[in-house]
Amino acid sequence: MASSTDMTATAEPAPLHKHPYHLVDPSPWPLAGAFAGGALVLGIVLLAHYGIHWMLYLGVASVLAVMFFWWRDVIREARTPGMHTPVVRIGLRYGMMLFIASEVMFFVAFFWAYFHYALYPQHVSGAVEAIWPPKGILTFDPFGLPFLNTMILLLSGCTVTWAHHGLLHNDRKSLITGLALTVALGLSFTAFQVVEYAEAPFKFTGGVYPSTFFLATGFHGFHVMVGTIFLAVCLVRAIKGHFTAQRHFGFEAAAWYWHFVDVVWLFLFVCIYFLGAGEIAEH
Repeated sequence: MASSTDMTATAEPAPLHKHPYHLVDPSPWPLAGAFAGGALVLGIVLLAHYGIHWMLYLGVASVLAVMFFWWRDVIREARTPGMHTPVVRIGLRYGMMLFIASEVMFFVAFFWAYFHYALYPQHVSGAVEAIWPPKGILTFDPFGLPFLNTMILLLSGCTVTWAHHGLLHNDRKSLITGLALTVALGLSFTAFQVVEYAEAPFKFTGGVYPSTFFLATGFHGFHVMVGTIFLAVCLVRAIKGHFTAQRHFGFEAAAWYWHFVDVVWLFLFVCIYFLGAGEIAEH
């Protein structure tokens, strides 16, 4: 039974054009984004080689500003009747699918590096014995904080699915509650990962094992933060009534991204924390 604050279904608005093609309007954001990205890379180079900080700050601020204003315009388009036609929404879906596919390959690189040394520990430079983890490396107890974070992410996958179910059945209360719980669980995961890093028995510069560990889990943590922001924006939009059972790709894309983050973490937990565990560090 839907709540008393059901989201009313609206008829599909008539397209603004007489053709089915997706022709985007002129926008300054692609060019601005290119300059912002260039400033960010230049800032990284200047900081790494000359210790100059201001260009990096300018690059980060520029990228964030372009992201904000560009996505603001996309949301406005989605709210304008006749703009996001079925053909446009198909294009958005393909774009999100390709983006997630590129993210999969991004993490494949980290897993490749990890398994190269895990399967061929004799390739570790300066290793006294061909073992993995390398001699002298103490690892996390997989059934400590890593297992807790696994349960948190699995639960968050359930809550975001509950929110989607509520949206499809015009239950606004379930949509908002499910999204709020998912955002809270995402923040909890990040907080526990900060604690885990603070208690890590090794440092980033401690060799190939710490490097591959922090790169893989750290970039995953970054993706969790991005996904949490993505869902938080969807929560605000849900409260404002932007989504209907028929038109809600913004939320759907966030849910896809969040499930991708969940699956990557399961691989990280099994391969690095569980199967890659060595001598457990005492806490």
